Amino acid sequence: MSVALSSEDRGFTLGDGVFDTALALDGRMLARERHVGRLMAAADVIGIEVARAAVESAIDAALTGAPMILRTTLTRGIAARGLWPASMGAPTVVTATAPWSPALIGQPARLITATGRRNEFSLSANLKTLGYLDHILAAREAARAGVDDALILNTRGNVACATIGNVVAIIGDALVTPALNEGCLPGIVRALLIEAAPTLGLAVEERALAPRELAGARAVFLTNSVRLIRPVIALDGAGLARAPAIEAALLAALRAALDMPEA
Repeated sequence: MSVALSSEDRGFTLGDGVFDTALALDGRMLARERHVGRLMAAADVIGIEVARAAVESAIDAALTGAPMILRTTLTRGIAARGLWPASMGAPTVVTATAPWSPALIGQPARLITATGRRNEFSLSANLKTLGYLDHILAAREAARAGVDDALILNTRGNVACATIGNVVAIIGDALVTPALNEGCLPGIVRALLIEAAPTLGLAVEERALAPRELAGARAVFLTNSVRLIRPVIALDGAGLARAPAIEAALLAALRAALDMPEA
């Protein structure tokens, strides 16, 4: 789907906006309330006034019966010049689509540790903003190294995230994932796993996660709403353990939470 976008739109000129990526199957956006709620909350944080009905309408217009990835972008729209202009127009809301395949679920990933760091003190650290250049460069670094993704640390040297997902580790009998104050995004799948973990006999620890802990973990996963969970099998050339039974249990819990049919 192509949409005409003004060259003066602040999303284009300044990266002034937020976005959300979700999965849709059989004409239904999975975890819709969570996704739209998070997008609206992010818009409120950065001061974009938009009616929820406008966001819902953009999503509805994009849905078909085909399996698809939905990318909803919300910008401040066109405004007078200046970083914080005195007058602003209507926000821009666009939902674009891309095909989705169940083959994306569960693909093993090899990582390197990115050179750059994520600033956990940034006001936008927990928001899916349009300014993704640091992650783009980390992805380029991973591609040049011949691996699948990059692990991004924060300024304190703790695990923050991957380029397009959260990081979850199974350490002992606990599901461990970086706390939000470590600079990660409040991922939808991350939240679903946190909620499901106790039913699988796993404690939940949202805390600082040192990179060295990943080497001794029973399993490490990347999570996002398109791939759900992706086992990490290597970091910086060293192999990581894989736990098929835990992986299967986590995936089954996600499918149930999302009311998602078996592949």
